[in-house]
Amino acid sequence: MSVPRVTVQAEDFDLGAEVTALRAQDAGIGAVASFIGTVRDRNDGLGVSAMELEHYPGMTESAIETMIDEAHSRFDIRGARVIHRVGLLQPLDQIMMVAVTSAHRGQAFLACEFLMDYLKTQAPFWKKEQTPEGARWVDARSSDDAAVARWGLRAGNAALPPAPKA
Repeated sequence: MSVPRVTVQAEDFDLGAEVTALRAQDAGIGAVASFIGTVRDRNDGLGVSAMELEHYPGMTESAIETMIDEAHSRFDIRGARVIHRVGLLQPLDQIMMVAVTSAHRGQAFLACEFLMDYLKTQAPFWKKEQTPEGARWVDARSSDDAAVARWGLRAGNAALPPAPKA
């Protein structure tokens, strides 16, 4: 059974199970690099009690598939898996994961970092934080734009559709 490359879901995920499924497809894998993002309890100096993530179904998955295709063209990788959660999340909850397989660790690490930088700037997700001062949409960071620029890509944050109405 083939593991999908991209899943957007409300449910939590198990990194170990995801990596096991990804590795089971290919005996030529010698390395797996992964990253998991979690909800922090603070952002920009304010407490965060919850985060809500929204997306446009279909458009989001397609954008991430394109990112994975780009990673395959740049790096000698054998597979990749991205899971991103949507809905209401609490501090310490897992938000997303990227797992990349390759024959050797260097390519897996590079591709995983590339996908993370790409996701932060190009994936059409909108994050709303609940703070003591009320709800606020999380803006793109210039540091994320700089991170993706090192790969020769231009950040597309201005090209994203506006955030959904509160």
